[in-house]
Amino acid sequence: MKRGAFGVLCATGLFAIFSSTISKSPVLPLYMTYLGAGPSAVGLVASVSALTGVLFSLPAGVLSDRVGRRRMLILSSVVFATAPLLYLLVTKPYQFALVRLYHGLATAIFIPVATALVSELFHAERGEKISYFSTMTLAGRFMAPIVGGAIIASAWFAPGVNFKAVYVVCGAAGAATLVLALRIPATVRAVGHDRDRAEWLLSLKALLSNRGILLTSIVEAAILFAYGTFETFLPLRAIEAGLTPFHAGAMISAQVVTLALTKPVMGRFSDRHGRRPQIFLGAVVGAASVFCLSRFGSFFPLILSSVLFGLSLSVVTSATSAYIADLSPVASRGAAMGVLGSVMDIGHTTGPIVSGLIAARFGYSYAFAGAAFLLVVIGLVFKVGISSVGEAPKLGRA
Repeated sequence: MKRGAFGVLCATGLFAIFSSTISKSPVLPLYMTYLGAGPSAVGLVASVSALTGVLFSLPAGVLSDRVGRRRMLILSSVVFATAPLLYLLVTKPYQFALVRLYHGLATAIFIPVATALVSELFHAERGEKISYFSTMTLAGRFMAPIVGGAIIASAWFAPGVNFKAVYVVCGAAGAATLVLALRIPATVRAVGHDRDRAEWLLSLKALLSNRGILLTSIVEAAILFAYGTFETFLPLRAIEAGLTPFHAGAMISAQVVTLALTKPVMGRFSDRHGRRPQIFLGAVVGAASVFCLSRFGSFFPLILSSVLFGLSLSVVTSATSAYIADLSPVASRGAAMGVLGSVMDIGHTTGPIVSGLIAARFGYSYAFAGAAFLLVVIGLVFKVGISSVGEAPKLGRA
């Protein structure tokens, strides 16, 4: 039963993240420009869906504790299925922003709730299974820009129509997400529905004040800050170093492939050898690799640094979600994953903004060096702060 539910959930995640990613990469800046938007408007609209994650991941996780994971996953899948239809009606940039706000709800709900569900289906192999699920979403994230770019580049589409064709494919993937979500068995009941309001609020307060959960979420935010810097400014850093966009694309692809291939292995490793040392080690390796990106100026050292950064992302993120699940009771696990989702989205959103300001003043190499410095500092804070937290204390009955 658990294996069947997990397989359906992984397939749902693949289509969900494919649908979400193809709606923005690479179509969003191109379509926004076609509609007459300038660079500042493009950047603002691009950040809207991430802002939705910051605001709604925690409430979504909390609701899943109250009404059940399956119901919330179906709700998010309804958004995945309907949002692409609204893009077809867009004629103004502000309309695009409104649709992005609505579409962002889907991922804000889906990721923390699905991760909480996986953590409940498995215990001894929790890190491995969460990582397998994440790898399936990464597959969707990897394929979407290729498919979307191919559609846009097709010469037989008239201008404007090719953008809408992307959203037709996006809608088809969203519809597949909904069909699959409806097939997820109700394996886990709404674990918090039988508690009174005062008990539930007390549990939520304890969760939000748990040092281990907050420190772990901050580490993930720091490495996603570095990742936001990497994905936004690596192409410009490569060109500054005298390389071509092809070289930059190869570096980004190498990072994504490394992350996808190694994450299940790293998740299994954390199950067997502990989460906390792995999180700290991954943060240090990530800081070193990002710093190398600020120093090297030729292709092979840069692509090796990109691979190393992908590995560090795998090492950290394969352990963080599982460790937060270890630290939280079933009745508050959705809320715990919501905390992680909100904090990590803050890191992912602020990375390009802060690094962009540094790059504008000092250059791209300083932006990467700054991200590396932040990551190693947060890694040390985690190591010192987590030392007073038990290996896997529970806030309540698991």
